[in-house]
Amino acid sequence: MSFRLHGLVAATHTPFHADGSLAPEVVALQAAHLARQGIRSAFITGSTGEAHSLTRDERLAIFEAWASAGPGHGLQVVAHAGSNCLEDARFFAAAAADLGLHAVAALAPSYYKPTSIDALVDCCAAIADAAPSLPFYYYDIPALTGVRFPMRALLDAAPARLPNFAGIKFTNDDLDDYAACLAHGDADIPWGIDEKLLPALQAGARGAVGSSYNFAAPLYHKLIAAFEGGDLDTARALQAEAVALIDALAAVGYLGAAKAVMGWQGVPVGPARLPVPNPSPAQLEILREKLDSPVLQP
Repeated sequence: MSFRLHGLVAATHTPFHADGSLAPEVVALQAAHLARQGIRSAFITGSTGEAHSLTRDERLAIFEAWASAGPGHGLQVVAHAGSNCLEDARFFAAAAADLGLHAVAALAPSYYKPTSIDALVDCCAAIADAAPSLPFYYYDIPALTGVRFPMRALLDAAPARLPNFAGIKFTNDDLDDYAACLAHGDADIPWGIDEKLLPALQAGARGAVGSSYNFAAPLYHKLIAAFEGGDLDTARALQAEAVALIDALAAVGYLGAAKAVMGWQGVPVGPARLPVPNPSPAQLEILREKLDSPVLQP
């Protein structure tokens, strides 16, 4: 397929009001913010988007909001459709196609887990078949799903079963397997671990999907430019800065802290939903002082 997730792809937050109710009206602000930061693609309702904490109606409302807001800001929108219920996943994939979104992705069912590559391909095929006009990406994130197979084996098996197979969102720290996937053929394999973007670029990555690209895209644009210009010392320093930023957020609860940072940048995406914790006001005050950096300004 000609569709590609190259460059930085923001794994977007799902916006909530302070009381935890859905705030789809904020999506237009998110889209405008990403466009100003030089982001051209958004990956919605994934892990960062708290997909499994959303009802079916809420998830569909977010699809609709991005279908409305994305095109006006030049954004490709990839809808994550994965679910432990394959019929729900098929529903979301079909909705993404009906709404004119650009691609669909799905992680593996993680309660009853597929026990072989063939079973995983069966699950992917069921979802991809519900949106045959859209490129389909398998979302590999074994740290959360507990489903771990060599992704080069998926690349061997999937194309014959999924005519719309586009590639893999590779959120997996196995760089050897990642390099093997990149060398495998023409599939699109965007990298998914922000803290290891530079090693992925050195392995041959052309694109990356991540949560910190929502609020720190300028840092990563500089990192990529330094790498492409052969300035590895600067690229390493910028990667270290990105790791320090992520570590600071993780120390008080990464997702809730990251959503707070978005609010500081003028995009009020609200708190995280339980069971994800949120930092206390005192923790956020200390964090804001610690992160007094131009890269985090609106």
